[in-house]
Amino acid sequence: MKTNGQLDFSDPDTVMQLTKTLLQVDFDLKMELPDDRLCPPVPNRHNYILWLKDLLDTSSYQEPGRRLSGLDIGTGASCIYPLLGCTQRPWYFVATDIDPKSLAYARKNVQANHLENRIRILARTATDALLPLDDLDVESIDFVMTNPPFYETDAEMRASAKLKSRPPNSACTGAPVEMVCEGGEVAFVGRILAESLRLRERVQWYTSMLGKLSSLEVVVDMLREKGVGNYAVTEFVQGHKTRRWAVAWSFGLMRPAQDVARGMKALAWKKILPPTVDYVLGDGPIRDVGALGASIDATMQSLELISWHWDKQRLEGVGRARENVWSRAWRRRKLRERDNAPGGSSVGASADDETCSFGFVIGVTVGVKETRVACRWAEGHDEVIFTSFCGFLKTQLG
Repeated sequence: MKTNGQLDFSDPDTVMQLTKTLLQVDFDLKMELPDDRLCPPVPNRHNYILWLKDLLDTSSYQEPGRRLSGLDIGTGASCIYPLLGCTQRPWYFVATDIDPKSLAYARKNVQANHLENRIRILARTATDALLPLDDLDVESIDFVMTNPPFYETDAEMRASAKLKSRPPNSACTGAPVEMVCEGGEVAFVGRILAESLRLRERVQWYTSMLGKLSSLEVVVDMLREKGVGNYAVTEFVQGHKTRRWAVAWSFGLMRPAQDVARGMKALAWKKILPPTVDYVLGDGPIRDVGALGASIDATMQSLELISWHWDKQRLEGVGRARENVWSRAWRRRKLRERDNAPGGSSVGASADDETCSFGFVIGVTVGVKETRVACRWAEGHDEVIFTSFCGFLKTQLG
């Protein structure tokens, strides 16, 4: 404690006690940590979990809170991500690390919180695959998370610590095995990306926290080079000084909500953001929302969609389409198929053909002075189809 009554964040004992207290008071978690391993800042780590929850919740048609399985790469002595995740959701984890001391403490922390049946600690080596699905004989998991070592060399870590020592803002007790890896965090995430290109949809979301904004830019470039268009970026801001960033990518069709995927507000970073998934179709004076909802419902019912459900109470509808069935080109093709079919019968998609290329959510929001109709791109890889659909619906609604 400083003489002015404030916490002394340059004192490792103070930081350690603060971490233990926050975990106990806010999450009912017990934690034991060695003096020579990272003591994780709870708010920063919790921000990652909160974003991960939003990422998974908004990229699914199912209700939030379902049972999910995750992999925490480099869990550390604290095993903090699995512990925080399990206190808030019915999640299950495999937590890996290459450091024997960290693994021993991670096991102690899992046992102390009686979570052995939901968190499995797995020892790995530096040359093992980072995503051990085959070694675990697991077909698929829902997410991967990691907080990789920032630094490329010991010298870089020491230089960074020296710069921060005038005056110190916080105590860092991390060991080199936690702070340094060849190529730094970009190379570490690059390894995950390389493995993800093989595993693809066996993992719904691959994610990583990053300590440098420059790393985020490089990783986004790597994703784009590999043709990965379904990705998300965000910024974690804690207090006035600490900033971290996160990136996620998926080979699946489901896309997260706009505020989750584009969590960086500064215009300077617009260049690294993924495509927008929200489109406001109408924003004007208050209308008869019952009639407006009926009009939207009727328009969607007229299309040959895989599925469409309109919720009158929530003023929200969810639809899925095989292709752009609203376009003139599609209608002309259907007419030709009908004309060329025996007896002029209509030729449609097979009842068993449930392949979806575009999923969407249409919502009506009633404000004090206006009614807003918006469409969210929820599923698919083709931005052109989303834009086309929004144009069609806007025309239909007048």
